[in-house]
Amino acid sequence: MDHHPEKQDPEFKKRLAVHYDELKWLYAGLYQNNEKAFDYFCSMLFEYYRARSSELKKWDRKRLKDPGWYRSNDTLGMLMYTDCFADTLNGVLEHLDYIRECNVNYLHLMPLLKSPEGRSDGGYAVSDFREVDPRLGSMEDLKKLSGKCHELGISICLDFVMNHTSEDHEWAKRARSGEKEYQDRFFFFDDWTIPNQYEKTVPQVFPQTAPGNFSWCGDAGKVVMTTFYPYQWDLNYRNPVVLNDMTANMLNLCNNGVDIIRLDAVPYIWKTLGTSCRNLPEVHTLVRIMRMASEIVCPSVLLLGEVVMEPKEVVPYFGSVEKPECHMLYNVTTMASTWHTVATKDVRLLKHQLGTVFALPKEYTFLNYLRCHDDIGWGLDYDFLKAFGVEEAAHKKYLNDYLKGAWPGTDSRGELYNDDPRLKDARLCGTTASLCGIEAAEYERNKEKLKRGITLDLMLHTLLFTLSGVPVLYSGDEIGQKNDYSYHEDPLKQADSRYLHRGKFSWKEAAARTSKTSRQGQIFRKLLKLEEIRRETSVFESDADAWIVETGNDRILGIGRYREGEKLVALFNFSDTEETALTGEAGAYKDLLTGRKLPASRVGLKPFECVWLYTELP
Repeated sequence: MDHHPEKQDPEFKKRLAVHYDELKWLYAGLYQNNEKAFDYFCSMLFEYYRARSSELKKWDRKRLKDPGWYRSNDTLGMLMYTDCFADTLNGVLEHLDYIRECNVNYLHLMPLLKSPEGRSDGGYAVSDFREVDPRLGSMEDLKKLSGKCHELGISICLDFVMNHTSEDHEWAKRARSGEKEYQDRFFFFDDWTIPNQYEKTVPQVFPQTAPGNFSWCGDAGKVVMTTFYPYQWDLNYRNPVVLNDMTANMLNLCNNGVDIIRLDAVPYIWKTLGTSCRNLPEVHTLVRIMRMASEIVCPSVLLLGEVVMEPKEVVPYFGSVEKPECHMLYNVTTMASTWHTVATKDVRLLKHQLGTVFALPKEYTFLNYLRCHDDIGWGLDYDFLKAFGVEEAAHKKYLNDYLKGAWPGTDSRGELYNDDPRLKDARLCGTTASLCGIEAAEYERNKEKLKRGITLDLMLHTLLFTLSGVPVLYSGDEIGQKNDYSYHEDPLKQADSRYLHRGKFSWKEAAARTSKTSRQGQIFRKLLKLEEIRRETSVFESDADAWIVETGNDRILGIGRYREGEKLVALFNFSDTEETALTGEAGAYKDLLTGRKLPASRVGLKPFECVWLYTELP
């Protein structure tokens, strides 16, 4: 590789110079001053900069002029599986008109790189980071789709599985055959002595379906670290070759038009014996290095951290304002707290959790969602809940019973995931619509229940659009798509209940979105209205002040927003009975959702009703 500074592009040299000293210092700290490895890293960055197309470099320069573009109140995401939505990448291309109709300009395509069928964990066991799964298309198809999306102002998000590879990856195959160079890219041990020491302090991710953190590799006659599943081999980032080559794999995706890199399972990527192997300081060093690498090679690219941890562990992945790490993080605790509130009809935990988020610096951007491809884990603030007599194990059981439909009077329909009878720590699966009671209502042909389920579904989406950050819809939620139980008949899927909400997108149901009376039409049209209001009202910008509004009622959540003379008081009744909010707000406000003028001090709300009360202050 040609890494002589005098031969490098002035633009690259300028970007490298901004980060060079910190990059070298962090790299040297991780890898014992390995100058040869660092020189290779820098030359690799230049090669990917040089290979980046002129169109993408123009995209970089455009985004650099507006680095906070993704924080705008017109940013709306959608998450989808390529095969579920339109079979292939070319199918997605053909349906971009529908995606634009949904006002989506942030498109997250779930894992689509090559992975072995039946041993892929939904695409998270990558066997080739340079090749798209042939069933979905090719890297050229991805590049073509991205190019068309850029023409329409749509950014593409893709998962980058950086903690592990598939056991079918070329590195793993060569490690299995005995090549030490490749065994050193993973964690191989001659016997169970050291793995057993790790097991004393490292929690299990899937204690029921994949117990333990290590597996026996018969071909190599050794033990290998497999934190998630036996077919997913953990990469050893203590080896600089792993960081160098994985960063190159990430930059290759960026050069094929990917705009947002979702760093999958990022808290796990550094392992130290005697620790939990979660959230170690070196993880933040690695993420900071990857942030600088992207700013040097492809500064329009964003890093999205997948950190499914308690809030105190999540926030550090933003880094600092001076030395940022991830551009965005998932607001996973708000998602879980929201479903807790649906089941308990008590907003106190959600108020507490949102108050914590609202107190964070406005530069911190969260990705907000009601549902995603994964399960709902109950990582709630149990120390807070203890004050109300809540016991953790019993409460988790109640939440699961309520949301799977096993509690008297509930219309929610979900299924448990990874039920651990010993820890009583099951998680939950289901689509937004089914968890809101729409599935049960349609099955019973009960119009009143259906109306109530749709009202709850729309209230939750209104809450989603009230929060600062980037709202993301799970594909199908825009038409109220229900659970898909067909996975029970598929031998490759039946052991994983997450496929309950990963069903095929129903284009037949989507066609009903034009009907004013259908469930699909009611939800679709209301979401379009919410998107329009959010987009055209500056109080929804991410730099607005946000706070909890006291309502005098534990069943009604109140959120305030203020920006440049515009004020919003949003109220959400989580109860299935009529309730009244006493806010103490003076004057009449206009409800943006209905156009009604209301006194904000005392607001009556029907079951699951919400309002966006708006006023302009002098």
